[in-house]
This record gives sequence, structure tokens and C-alpha cells, in this order.
Amino acid sequence: MAANPLQLSGLARRLVEDKLIDEATARQASQDAARTRVPFVKHLVQNKLVSARDIANSASEEFGTPLLDISALDPGSIPRNLVDEKLIRANHAIPIFHRGNRLFVAVSDPTNRKGLDEIKFQTGISTEEVLVDETKLSVFIDAFLETQESNGLGNLGDDDVDLNLEAVDEKSGNEEEDSGAAIDDTPVVRFINKMLMDAIRAGSSDLHFEPFEKSYKVRFRTDGVLHEVAHPPVNLAPRISARLKVMSQMDISERRVPQDGRIKLKVSKTKAIDFRVNTLPVLFGEKICLRILDPSSAKMGIDALGYEDDQKKLYLEALHKPQGMFLVTGPTGSGKTVSLYTGINILNTPELNISTAEDPVEINLEGINQCPVNAKVGLDFSEALRSFLRQDPDIIMVGEIRDLETANISIKAAQTGHMVMSTLHTNSAPETITRLRNMGVPAFNLATSINLIVAQRLARRLCDCKKKLNIPKNALLEKGFSEADIDAGLEVYGPVGCAKCTGGYKGRVGIYEVVKITPEISKIIMEDGNSIEIAAVCREQGFKNIFQSALVKVQKGLTSLEEVDRVTSGH
Repeated sequence: MAANPLQLSGLARRLVEDKLIDEATARQASQDAARTRVPFVKHLVQNKLVSARDIANSASEEFGTPLLDISALDPGSIPRNLVDEKLIRANHAIPIFHRGNRLFVAVSDPTNRKGLDEIKFQTGISTEEVLVDETKLSVFIDAFLETQESNGLGNLGDDDVDLNLEAVDEKSGNEEEDSGAAIDDTPVVRFINKMLMDAIRAGSSDLHFEPFEKSYKVRFRTDGVLHEVAHPPVNLAPRISARLKVMSQMDISERRVPQDGRIKLKVSKTKAIDFRVNTLPVLFGEKICLRILDPSSAKMGIDALGYEDDQKKLYLEALHKPQGMFLVTGPTGSGKTVSLYTGINILNTPELNISTAEDPVEINLEGINQCPVNAKVGLDFSEALRSFLRQDPDIIMVGEIRDLETANISIKAAQTGHMVMSTLHTNSAPETITRLRNMGVPAFNLATSINLIVAQRLARRLCDCKKKLNIPKNALLEKGFSEADIDAGLEVYGPVGCAKCTGGYKGRVGIYEVVKITPEISKIIMEDGNSIEIAAVCREQGFKNIFQSALVKVQKGLTSLEEVDRVTSGH
């Protein structure tokens, strides 16, 4: 017999009574939100279980709290300097009015008494909650924090960078003179500032500054695809190179060897973006590539990554095991680091000692001991691992398993009571086993130490302007859809393109193959089976491969078939 909905407490009970969600889903959502430490309302909205508007209406009636459309307010007009960004972010609450001895605070969850109490304690003013739509509150908080006083490029608009680069005086061609002038070359400085801000606004992951014989190109990688965005005059190449090297604290006089650097750019009072910078000597100068490292990407939460429900369950189960190996695999730029950081954020509590060895450390995480490896001084992954094991660790993250020595130490740690998380560059979960065997790791060690393997890709997400495609049934069957799916009304969408997107796509969604090492798979590993044999057992065990998981995303209307073919090679 089903339990009485009244046994649910507070908002969850009200949503069930209003028939916005069934009781079983409400209970599961409550448990998942608690386990992943995500607020209940945010969890519901992120997973599209209930709309933010419906939650706000039900919560307002249940708790008798006034409901406000916060989008009608101007972020620049609300009280400032009362609470800091950390408190606003942590409690997902923001003061919006100050009247007499009362401070009105916008919240999306009326049960969030802890947040109200903390704001009251910091301000010394009595607080009163005002209920708002969760989605609109997130947008408003971001807008408010972005309007804070800028110490960097935050105020740099297109009008501020109306450059006439052709008017810059040409030098004689002497590179030493050009490099020296670059530091104070205002048009070049403003041009680079504009490129950095445009890349951040476009949500790009990389910027490429590329000199050629008769041209100079700037390209952004947005949603996994490179696009040309600018063609500054080729005579400015040395100045652009020098300016970027100065910002990255590199040696501007050294052009013969690659260099690595880092730029920390404060785009506003409350937000900073890191760029990892690498230079490469090429035929006509130096190619410079910048990787944008946004700390917020590591704190999105597992629900934002795109795992299916069964895959998310396997991920969380493996994450909370006391020992063993948790491996994430995929090509460069497939989101492996974000997957690992998401898991580490879930595990990051005062009770656990977490250490990471990375090359380089991409995102700084509070509470984690992050060690940048440095081959020049002999500090490689294996040496860092040896040191970790003398530092009383609970959880160890190795940036990448590249050689037998690192693999053996990682497995030894996993077999002696530690959780070890790492990445490899392979195409699928079964191929990960084969790769480690080829390195020389004994089959017995693999079968007894690995808990979970996640293979992943990032596919571009279709924009809302997408269109429904009429594809013949036989073509869909050839692609891998089942007759049951097609007969149930399968709808496949394709890109269109609008002012809000790039070629019909906006953002990316993760596609995953999540394989738990079961006794049956362990048996094949022990018998030294190849990747084809392991893949066959994975299918029998019900684990979807990358392509099958991608078809699920197509079925949900999240991406297109052509994008699936691009990122999975159509198999």
C-alpha cells in the first residue's frame, strides 16, 4: 500500500497534494537533494521535475509567504554592502528591500531559515522572507553580482573597444622594438581585452591567436567547435604575442621554445576567470592558446552534467565506496576534469583528507590539497603519489595515468584502503582495461581494484529554435532506435540557428558510458579478454555504450543525429 502523502513534510507534501509531482518521485528527489547537498527546490528545477513557477505558487500558498516577480526589479537599485557574495551564493538568498528595522530577503525556498538567520546575524537587521521563482532568483543574483564595482574588464563594452587597428603606426619590422612597445600599445591592449571578454560572454573554452605569412587569425572554440572571430593586421602579431606573454608573466624575449603561463582576470568585484596560456613557436611567429578555466564549472553539481538516472546512481554509489579506483576516460576536451571535480566537491567534507596531483592545477578548490606536478624538478605523478601515501590520505586524485609506474602506485593505493580517482585517454570503458593491460598492469590487479569506469563525450546542445525532422522509419532503425521507440512517437530534431545560438546549438551536454565492474566483467578481465569481449559482457549487463547513450539524448530532443555522428563516429 502506498504511504500517505501527509507523511512527507513541508513543501514536498504540498507539491504532492497539488498533483505537481507523485509521492515516490518527491521522496526520491528529497533523498537525492540531501545526498548531493543541493537545495530541494534547486534539485527539482534542475531536473525539470516541477517548474519553478509552480513551486513558487504552491510554496506561497503553503507557507503564507508573499510572492514577488523579482524580474521586475532593477539589480542596480537594491541594497548594497549589506551581505557578501559568499553568503548570497551559499544561501541562495538576497536582500531586496530595507524598510525601517526590517530587511526583506528574496528566497525560492521558504524553509530556508538557516539562510535568513545568517543574513540577520551579519546585518543586525530583522529579516522577512519574500518568495520568488527559483529560476528568476538565480538570474537576478548573477545580474546583481555582475553589477558590482568592476576592478577588471567588467565595464568593458563594445563601445569601449571601437578599435582602428589599421591606424596603428607600423614599425620597421624589428621584433625587439615591437615587443618592447607592445606593453603600452593601447589599441593592442584594448583589442586583447575585448577578445578575452567576448570569449567569456560567448561561453568559449579556448582562444587561439595564430600568425600566418599574410594574415593573423583569432579563433574561439565554442561548444567544442572552432570559429574565426577576428583578423587583426599581420604586422601586429609581435605586439599581440608580447602583450599576452606579459599578462601571463612569461619571458617576452624567449621565442624559440614553448612557454606556459597563467592569467587571472578579475572581470568584476565578485568574479574572476583564470586562463591557462601556452605559447608555441611556429613558422611566422608564436601561436598562443588560452584555455578558459571557470571555477563555477567545477561546482555545477552532478545533476547539471547530463547523466541518465541509472548512470547517476552508479556514479554516486562508486563515489561513496571506501576504497577502489574511479576512472574517467575520453579524448581531450571531453569534460573529464569537470566530472572528477564534481565528484570531489561532493566528497569535500572536513572529515576527509583529499589530495590531487594535476598537470597543471586547472581550478582552485577550497579544502582540497592540490599539488601541481613539475617534471623539471622530478615531481611527476608517481612521485606525488608516493608522497600522498605518507600524508594520511582518504581520497587521491591523479590527473592522468600515463605510465606503468603511476598505474601500479594508484592500484596499490586503491587496494590498501584509499579511494583513487584518475583519467585516461581512451575511447570507451572496455578499451580502458586493454590500455592498462598494455601498460603492463596485471589482470588480477585491475579486476580487484577498479570500481567504476566512465567514458564520456560532450555533444552540442540544440537551441530552442530547433526544428522537428521527418526521417523515414527504416533510417531510424538503421541508426539504432528500436521499433518500440519509433512506434511510441519518436521525435528527432535538427538545428536551425537564431540570434541566441551558434549554428543552431547553444551549450553542451554530456554523453556517458558508465560501467560498474561486476563479477562477470571481472572474470573476463582475469581471463585476459580483449576490449571486444569486455564490451559484449557490458551489453549483457545492461550498460549503455557511448553511442546508445547519445541516442537517448537525441530521443529527448537535446541534440541532433549529425552531432551524435560527429562526437561518436556513428557507432
